[in-house]
Amino acid sequence: MRRLAGVTSFGRGEDYNARGRVHSLAEYEGKITARVVGNDVYRVKLYAADDLLEYSCSCPVGSEGDFCKHCVAVGLAWLDETTAGGSESASGEKPVTMDEVRAYLVEQDRERLADMLVRQAMEDESLRRRLMVEAAGGQDPGTTLATYRNALRGAIEIDEFVSYHEVYDYTRGIDECVGMLQELLGSGHPAEVIELCEYALELLEDAIGSVDDSGGQLGYYSEKIQELHHAACKKARPDPVELAERLIDWELSSEWDTFHGAAETYADVLGKKGLATYRELAEQEWERVPALGPGDDRVDGYDRKRFGITRIMEGLARQAGGIEELVEVKKRDLTSQYAFLQIADIYRQAGRHDQAIEWAERGLAAFPGRPDSDLSEFLAVEYHRCERHDEAMALVWARFENMPDLDRYQNLKKHADLTGKWPAWRKKALARMRKSIADEKREAQASRWSRRRADNSRLVQVFLWEKDVEAAWREAREGGCSDDLWMKMAVLREPEHPEDSLEVYRAQVEPLVNQKNNDSYRDAVELLRKVRGIMKRLDQESEFAQYVESVRAAHRRKRNLMKLLDAEKWA
Repeated sequence: MRRLAGVTSFGRGEDYNARGRVHSLAEYEGKITARVVGNDVYRVKLYAADDLLEYSCSCPVGSEGDFCKHCVAVGLAWLDETTAGGSESASGEKPVTMDEVRAYLVEQDRERLADMLVRQAMEDESLRRRLMVEAAGGQDPGTTLATYRNALRGAIEIDEFVSYHEVYDYTRGIDECVGMLQELLGSGHPAEVIELCEYALELLEDAIGSVDDSGGQLGYYSEKIQELHHAACKKARPDPVELAERLIDWELSSEWDTFHGAAETYADVLGKKGLATYRELAEQEWERVPALGPGDDRVDGYDRKRFGITRIMEGLARQAGGIEELVEVKKRDLTSQYAFLQIADIYRQAGRHDQAIEWAERGLAAFPGRPDSDLSEFLAVEYHRCERHDEAMALVWARFENMPDLDRYQNLKKHADLTGKWPAWRKKALARMRKSIADEKREAQASRWSRRRADNSRLVQVFLWEKDVEAAWREAREGGCSDDLWMKMAVLREPEHPEDSLEVYRAQVEPLVNQKNNDSYRDAVELLRKVRGIMKRLDQESEFAQYVESVRAAHRRKRNLMKLLDAEKWA
């Protein structure tokens, strides 16, 4: 548990256990269950599988698959009970175990047990679903399907929004239903499973818009149900034409990628006849899609149906294995530089570099005045490959000149190194950067409404990247820079120039305190520790006491800050 949780979560779990936060602890057949009271009430399960400790918790952290403090608390509570010989009262009495409960139930009358189960099922929806499905096993197919549909509807349909913290409870029912469908398939009913999977996916698509699925749980169960559908199709061998019609209809209408890539996934079920139908239906839809070129405004925004059929046609082209067929699909929409880049990259990957260059050049020509793009970077790399270095550098320089920052400076160096002429390009780049900064400063001075930061931050970044701390410090002193860069330089200069670091650290204390929150107070105190260390090194410890007192005097009303300063015992 310590290894799974880490030091922090393990410590918090110890605290939860010590404070009696674990309730309803039970163990049966190697599975431990309990409730843990934290910000909410969470359910925990611990069990062994293949010599590993497996676990689940309904808290947000546990829902992400992490071994949380609640799991730690339950594990420790169980260890406490087992090492103490079980949960005993002050008089030494122990409650019955689940093994003893089972032994008791085995001796009871069947009618009495049935009544107990039905009464509990009326209070427990999960148990009720399970029993109804079990009871439907011996009924006619119509009753069986109706019962399963009812179970799926009860588990998946929702009346109000499901928040992130409620998703775990919500998906427990879906998980149970997936297990039931797996059992139904295993008992020899693949045709029914196909129908039920498609019904479940319809319900999921209706529900997903009303669920905070930022953790991806509904996406996970959608994939599981689709896998189950495919497995059922392999066993039932449904009519391939009808299956192809349903699959492509799902792909074209689904907003959630249901059955995406069906032609490839279901090729083993569709066979030649089904794939032919699938392709025919796709091509009929594709004929309705107009070709679009640069500047074409016939499509405004995202067109889901066009996107869906385009993906289908791309999948069919890849299946066919023909480059030109894939390019023909891509050519249907040339409204962006990215479209040209995709085609150029298809040819590059195929080793057809001349056509890759041709399409990249066409893309740049179709969108003039936009040098800052992945397409120009692609073309520069291709120019270098065929030793057209001057053309490559012209493209890279245009990108840098358009926005002279550190990223593009680094990119410029990467390309210039291939030509062996970095010193000349570096001189030109620094001059361009200085001019850009000077222009920004003039603009800021001319307009009192300008909020753009005009300082030497970009030059400082460049020199720090080049590991020239002295040059970076000089630029910062001459033209200023951002607070984070000042702090970075202070750390780098502290070993040899502690007086410079001291100046920076002291300058940052006041802005931190003025943020007026506990995190900034803690950061300010941490900075004061650095100041104290440097002043002690410079034989200025007495001045530090005076400095801290000045901070206290200026901020006496900030009680949380005063508590932190008192804890340091500096005065």
